[in-house]
Amino acid sequence: MAKHITIRKASGTWVVRAGGAVIGESANALELVEGDYPPVIYFPRGDIAMAFLDRSDKSSHCPHKGDATYFSVITKSMTLKDQAWSYETPKDQMSDIEGHIAFYTTDIAVERL
Repeated sequence: MAKHITIRKASGTWVVRAGGAVIGESANALELVEGDYPPVIYFPRGDIAMAFLDRSDKSSHCPHKGDATYFSVITKSMTLKDQAWSYETPKDQMSDIEGHIAFYTTDIAVERL
């Protein structure tokens, strides 16, 4: 694992809300801390209501984690473009986040219950 990245089980139960709807809840979320950036909560895909997510054409590359795939979040009143991401096949040292999805918290709430 890159020395400046740590991944551990996030304590407690975490919820993700968009447009007033709960789209995920998990007691098995992971917390990824990278350098001086704020921690990011990664939810197991099985704990997310994937019907709210629509895979987009956007992708990005991180030299430490690998290639990220993005998703737009569909709510009752709007589409939040490219607000979630997943490393479908992360680099070996980041394999803990495989099968997990993270969310930008500008328009989406990610909170510990």
